[in-house]
Amino acid sequence: MISFDEAFEKVMQHTQNWGVHTVDLLESTGRVLAEPVLADRDFPPFDRSTKDGIAIHFSAIEKGRSTFQVEGVLSAGMPQQSLSSADHCFEIMTGAVVPQNTDTVIMYEQIILENGNATIQSIPKNGQNVHKKGSDAITGKVLLQPDCRITGAEIGILATVGKSSVSVKKLPKVCVISTGNELVDVSEIPLPHQIRKSNTLSLYAALSKENIIPELLHLTDDKKVIQENIARVLQENDVILLSGGVSKGKFDFIPEVMESLGVEKVFHRVAQRPGKPFWFGTQKECNTVVFSFPGNPVSTFANYHIYFAPWFYGCMGLSYPKKEVVLDQPIRNDLPLTRFVQVKTYAEKGRLFASLIKDGGSGDLASLSKSDGFICLKPREHTYEKGELVPVYDT
Repeated sequence: MISFDEAFEKVMQHTQNWGVHTVDLLESTGRVLAEPVLADRDFPPFDRSTKDGIAIHFSAIEKGRSTFQVEGVLSAGMPQQSLSSADHCFEIMTGAVVPQNTDTVIMYEQIILENGNATIQSIPKNGQNVHKKGSDAITGKVLLQPDCRITGAEIGILATVGKSSVSVKKLPKVCVISTGNELVDVSEIPLPHQIRKSNTLSLYAALSKENIIPELLHLTDDKKVIQENIARVLQENDVILLSGGVSKGKFDFIPEVMESLGVEKVFHRVAQRPGKPFWFGTQKECNTVVFSFPGNPVSTFANYHIYFAPWFYGCMGLSYPKKEVVLDQPIRNDLPLTRFVQVKTYAEKGRLFASLIKDGGSGDLASLSKSDGFICLKPREHTYEKGELVPVYDT
């Protein structure tokens, strides 16, 4: 059995790269960018009005003029016009191209329009309300760096530079497997000795947040069935997530089957609670990574967020966010194990606090809906006092 720190380090030493491919722009949301994105022209591409009002040449103000004859009205999307005289002005709308021979825009609220003339009510500043060409970015400037997560903001930038298709990092092909004769489908009414499948569906939902849609597979506690199916799954997937079959029971065949299929064990059993029986390994010929979590619901859920999520971020070139929370009550860990304790977090006066969630152990599925993270307590530590900072893993 190894420590949590050792186990985490070993997992992170086995990150993978699945390459890149091109997807349509709207299919790239949530994906990781795999190319630099450059400005294909100056931004903005012209001197742009930021207000509704009139466009003038400031030199007329300097000469004492306060009333201007209106030459016309300009809207966004019109080609650039040219002011014929400094004694004149154009009415101009937000987003329109600032005309030649003008350099300043005065809002409607600061003028009076009457009989085809515009009279200003206060002296403007030279160049006000004009978004200058190239002031945001010049042609060729890098707007987005690789290894960033594409959100709505990035979609807007990609669209602006004409990227109808985007190079993104490939996602892994994942299979999520549950084992156990006691499991039945969600739609079934379980007998007294049975329970409905839930762990694989929780993992499915968690993976879908990363745009990964895994294959779901359930295997009975039959060694031959398990071996035949996992042999196929190893060939067809980059990652296998298993729930159950790794403890010391007589029907926990996963470690033995993995060895028979050439999956190299990196470690089995971690000094932690929940999730002590966690098994991790790799099949080098298939280039497949195997996370085999204990079957208890809290164990599976915790280990996914504590190990798989940071590992996946590492594979994608992303930095996994490290967070700490303030305890709103004391807690002590007397065990020789790293403990992961469910908490509910809340913000108060600019700080993130955590309240402990009482649960019934690693089998208490209902407690997961009450929490939004697991705090990490070191083994055999002193009492963690109220107000102390501790690491937290979001769920």
